[in-house]
Formats: sequence, C-alpha cells, structure tokens
Amino acid sequence: MLIEINVPNFPESVADGTVVSWHKQPGDVVKRDEILVEIETDKVVFEVPAITDGVMQKILAQEGETVVSGQALTHIDPSGTGATLSTTGAKTEVSADQETAQAEIITPSARKLIAEHNLDTGSITGTGKGGRVLKEDVLRVLDETPAPSSPAKPSSAPTTAGKVIPLGNASHSSGERPEKRVPMTRLRARIAQRLVEAQHNAAILTTFNEVNMQPVMDLRQKYKDKFEKEHGVRLGFMSFFVKASIEALKQFPEVNASIDGNDIVYHGFFDIGIAVGSPRGLVVPILRNADVLSMAKIESQITDYATKAKDGTLAIEEISGGTFTITNGGIFGSLLSTPILNPPQSGILGMHKIQPRPVVENGEIVIRPMMYLALSYDHRIIDGREAVQFLVTIKELLEDPARILLDI
Repeated sequence: MLIEINVPNFPESVADGTVVSWHKQPGDVVKRDEILVEIETDKVVFEVPAITDGVMQKILAQEGETVVSGQALTHIDPSGTGATLSTTGAKTEVSADQETAQAEIITPSARKLIAEHNLDTGSITGTGKGGRVLKEDVLRVLDETPAPSSPAKPSSAPTTAGKVIPLGNASHSSGERPEKRVPMTRLRARIAQRLVEAQHNAAILTTFNEVNMQPVMDLRQKYKDKFEKEHGVRLGFMSFFVKASIEALKQFPEVNASIDGNDIVYHGFFDIGIAVGSPRGLVVPILRNADVLSMAKIESQITDYATKAKDGTLAIEEISGGTFTITNGGIFGSLLSTPILNPPQSGILGMHKIQPRPVVENGEIVIRPMMYLALSYDHRIIDGREAVQFLVTIKELLEDPARILLDI
C-alpha cells in the first residue's frame, strides 16, 4: 500500500507555497524523517519529511510549481527495498551509496545546472544542510567563473529571455553587456509587497538622535567574560536596546500600539521583533513577552534566531506578530538610515554604526563612541512630541544603563 506525502497544513495567513527543491528522486530509498522536499512560502521554508521507510514514487509537484495545504506531493512504497517505479513506471535498482551521493549531497536543480555547464562538482562548496550543494551554490560558481572568450557577436543578435547569464569577469572590450535574470523568491516578493504597503498605508515620519555608547561599552567590557561564563552566551548590545525600548514603550504606549480599521489597539504586552538578515531575505523573529526576559535570555534567543534564519528553519509562529521592531544596520556599516515600518506596527527603532566623534561635554570637546538612532513611526497615532520623547528616553537609559538594571 502506497503512503501519500502531502503539503503540510499552512497557517491561515499563508495561502500557498512554491516547491523549491526535491532532495529525493523517484526510485530513491528513503528513511523515516528524511527530508524529501522544501516548500517556500512568503514567510518561511517548510521541510517535508518522509513519514515512513520505503521507496519514493513519482513526483507529483515539480520544482517551481505552486502548491496548497494538503496537496499530494509524492507516494512512498513501504514494501520497497531498493527497487522502485521511476517516473515512467520502469523498475530501477538503486544502491544506498548512489542515493547518498546523488540525492543528499547535490539537489536535483543543482545537478541539472552542473550537467548543463559541465562543472567539476569538487570545486563547488555546498551551503545547504549537511553540506548539500544547492542551486544557489552552482549559480555562485558560475558568477565567479570568467566567461570564455569568443568572437564578438553582431549587436542585433537576439538574446534569450529569462536565461541566467554568468556575469563573472567578462571583458566589456568585446562589446558584451552581460545580464542575469533570476525569479524573485516568494519571501523576497512578500518583503517587497509589505514594504510598499507600509509606504502607502501609513504616514511614516522619522526622528533622529544620537547616543553616547561609552557607558554601555564600559559595562559590557567589565562583565562580558563573567556573563558568558555564567550564561553560556555573549553579552551584546542588542539586549541593552531591547530593555531600553521596553521601558520607553511603557512610558509611551502609543508606540506599542497598532491601527485596526478605525480603532487603535493598545497592546498590554511587549513582543519585540529583531530584524535578522538571512540568505533568503530579511526576517523579523519575535521575542515574546520580552519585558519578563533577562538579558541573558534575550541574547540567547537572538543568537538562536540568527542561526535558524541562516539555516532557513524559523517556524511561522517565531516570525508572526510583534508590537515593535528593532533593526541594526550598524553591523553592515550603516551610519544613518530611515527604517521602514513593519506593518501593522507603529514604530521601528534603527541602530547604526558606533563611530568615535567629537562631542561637547561640560564645555569641552571630547571624543566619544557615538551612535545615531532613528525612530520611524506612524504619524496617524503617534505625534512628533511623543516620538521625540520616546527616542530621548532610550538615549537617556543607554547613557545611564544602571537605570535599566535597577528599573528606575
């Protein structure tokens, strides 16, 4: 009896998904809990595992196809022991070594590109789970490979629409103007959609300030070794900003609120989103009830989220919701920026690069490690006065971090 493998049940906020990559092929021997296929939604990537040992049958949804909850993806024959039906129905012997080498190490889409361009698999470093070679890994190698020299083509020669052309270090002396066209991922498309919606649906303004980071840096330097030894996680700057933001949100609850139709919803909890970069795009995992989390717990969760974002294993519930967001462009070198709201939230705090600058203290010019802060806010429910005072509160708390620890 064949066992049907279906698309997982998506949350209500996710309508459908796209088949990204099959890790197994018809005729492959599979083990229970082995990943068969990855499905990308506009929020996360779902991994669909085998629910029993057996031999995988025909693929019912090819890479790039759109699928919905419960849709059949393939079948597994539990009675198979190494021979199975291929897509044409013929039986093929498959060894365990062949299965590991071909199905687990190189994904089908990557294998196809390797064959098309006659690439050496040994020169490709896999970035997928367990060192799997992904399609993106092959494309990266193609981009880094110099284009072979060839006679100049007439400028009127047609190009192939949609073809991925390796850019590499192609010489422009021959008149070539290389391009590369790749489809936008569902996550990237969703990010674009949400950012445009935020610009259209909210009255976004940004206010700026700067903070002297010396007190936080001194405190961190003094206790970072003991902190890491005691809690098993590094003491970063983000936990200070989370704690300072929560105290400011308590004083200015409208920044923690959101608009629902003609109503303003004031949230009596503090779910802080932390913007994290991932290979698939920006994601914002949520620190639930951050007001009751210790600094060690905040740092631990952020580290865990960063790892999951890199591996593409964030769950829907980990990136859903949130009442306020913090984003740190400073880790990429940004000196100043205007962050965009994360709807339906009404405020987002932007951190930036810490840079020594001359400032005036007690009538004297001194050098201090300064950071520009930016607060983008929805002017429909937050007035300029509250926004400025909110940001000043964060500044004052960071410049006297003992207040954060003493809750004063």
